[in-house]
Amino acid sequence: MGFIIIDAHSHLWLKQDTVVEGLPIRTLENGRSLFMGEVRQMLPPFMTDGVNSAEVFLSNMDYAQVSAAVVTQEFIDGFQNDYLAEVAARYPDRFFVCGMCEFRKPGYLDQARQLIARGFQGIKIPAQRLLLQEGRVRLNGEEMMQMFHLMEQNGVLLSIDMADGDTQVGELEEVIQECPKLKVTIGHFGMVTRPQWKEQIKLARHPHVRIESGGITWLFNDEFYPFKGAVRAIREAAELVGFEKLMWGSDYPRTITAITYRMSYDFVSKSAELTEREKALFLGENARSFYGFHNLSELPYIKNMSE
Repeated sequence: MGFIIIDAHSHLWLKQDTVVEGLPIRTLENGRSLFMGEVRQMLPPFMTDGVNSAEVFLSNMDYAQVSAAVVTQEFIDGFQNDYLAEVAARYPDRFFVCGMCEFRKPGYLDQARQLIARGFQGIKIPAQRLLLQEGRVRLNGEEMMQMFHLMEQNGVLLSIDMADGDTQVGELEEVIQECPKLKVTIGHFGMVTRPQWKEQIKLARHPHVRIESGGITWLFNDEFYPFKGAVRAIREAAELVGFEKLMWGSDYPRTITAITYRMSYDFVSKSAELTEREKALFLGENARSFYGFHNLSELPYIKNMSE
C-alpha cells in the first residue's frame, strides 16, 4: 500500500472473568463468553480456548500488514495490567499498552501511581461505565483531576471511551483545559452513530487531543461492508478538526467475529472518497507520531491460496 498502518484501538486478554453492573462475564469455549446474562460470540470460533493473546494478534497484524497496535482495556474484559506489561516487554516495537485502574470506587490515584512506576505509557478509562446506579463518577472530580495532573507531569497518555453524545464532554473539556499538555485519545469515534456525536469530535480542536475509530465497524454494523456511512463520518469529522487529528482503530478482536481484520481498515484504503494522503494520515502516520512508535517496517503482502 505504500504507507504504515497502525491500529489505535485493540484489546488483549488471557481470560475473561469479571462482573460488570452486577452481571458476570466469563470465558466459555469455542470463542464464546457468558456476557451479562447471555452467551455471545466474543472471539472468532476457531479461537477455541478463549485466549485472546498477543501472538494470535500479531499473526493477524502481519497478515493484514499492520505494523503496530495500541492495546486499551475495558472493564468487561477484566483487568489485564499484568499480562499487558509482559506484552509490552516482549514486543516493544509492536505494542503501546494502556494500564487500567478500578475507577468505579475511590482509591484509583494510588493505582495510577503504581501503573506509572511500572512503566505504563498510557492509562485507559472506560468512562461510559462510570454512570453508576449508586452515583456517577465524574471525570472532573477531585481524585480524577489529581490523577490527570500526575499523568500530565509524567507524560502518560489518557485513552478514554465516553458515554453517548455530550454526556461527559463538559467534564473532559474541563480536564483538557486544566491539563493542557495531557495527551488524550477519544475512542469509538465519538460514538459516531449516536446523537450529538460531533460534540466529542470537537474536543480534538485542542492541540493534544485525538480521535480514534475503534469500533466504527461495530457502530455501522447494520450498514455493513464497505461501510460507506463510516467513510462519510470520517470525512465529516475531518471537516471539524482536520485529518491530522483522526486515527484508525479496529476494536480487535470484537469486530472480527463479523468481518476479517483486514476488512476493518480496507474499507478506508479502498475508498474513492478519500485522497491517498488522507488515508496515510488516518491509517498510520497520525498514530505513529502521537504514540511515538519507532523502528516500524512495512510488512509484505502475502497472497492467499485463493488468489
